[in-house]
Amino acid sequence: MLPLLVAGSLALAACGDAASNAAPAKTTTAKTTMAKTTAPAKNWIDVITMTPQGGFRQGNPDAKVKLLEFGSLTCSHCGAFAHEGVPELRAKYIATGKVSYEYRTFILNGVDFAPSLLVRCQSPAAAIQLIDAFYDQQATWTLPFTKPLPDDVQKKLSGLPPEQQITAFAANGGLDAFMRTRGMTRAKFDQCTSDKAGIAALNAIRDDANVNYKLTGTPMFAINGVTQADTANWAKLKPQLDAALS
Repeated sequence: MLPLLVAGSLALAACGDAASNAAPAKTTTAKTTMAKTTAPAKNWIDVITMTPQGGFRQGNPDAKVKLLEFGSLTCSHCGAFAHEGVPELRAKYIATGKVSYEYRTFILNGVDFAPSLLVRCQSPAAAIQLIDAFYDQQATWTLPFTKPLPDDVQKKLSGLPPEQQITAFAANGGLDAFMRTRGMTRAKFDQCTSDKAGIAALNAIRDDANVNYKLTGTPMFAINGVTQADTANWAKLKPQLDAALS
């Protein structure tokens, strides 16, 4: 089911109750000189895959601690976590191979559909980069969606099939221009944002979060499959990760 995209403006605040680590070669000299080299350390930051559940996982798939986030790309609290928590999470937890981090886009409102579909339209590594970009520039690209749509635009959108509503609504807010600066053509933009299979997958992620993880707001985190209460920011989540690693 799609929420009506033309029902009103976006309330942004309402979203929730590395470089290679290759080791240098070492040599030892005895009666016969032999060179011994250490194998390059695994760069887990670069290990990125799309999971069967539709998320994007970064890090060691066999990590002791598996962190899952359900995040809305329009949610200001999710944006704050991306700025305050994700850099340290990657550098100190994911890079070591001890923690893997999976991000699943949660559809909090009608605006979320288009950017979430655009993320799904990328390769896994590019998807992570685009998620970062959406959060880095959240205040800019979401601004047009905070303003009420003119009556004539609402009427035009409401007459389109649901998947075409998403494309037209996103383009009306300038999201096509945002993606054009990242090399995406308008034809590709239209294809990605009207993908029926992608829309169904996003709805399935939302249903799973609500039913199986008892989501009450975004961002929401689960550690090794267990929902973590009251951890909507890095200061509260970090102790839970440390405890799981101990």
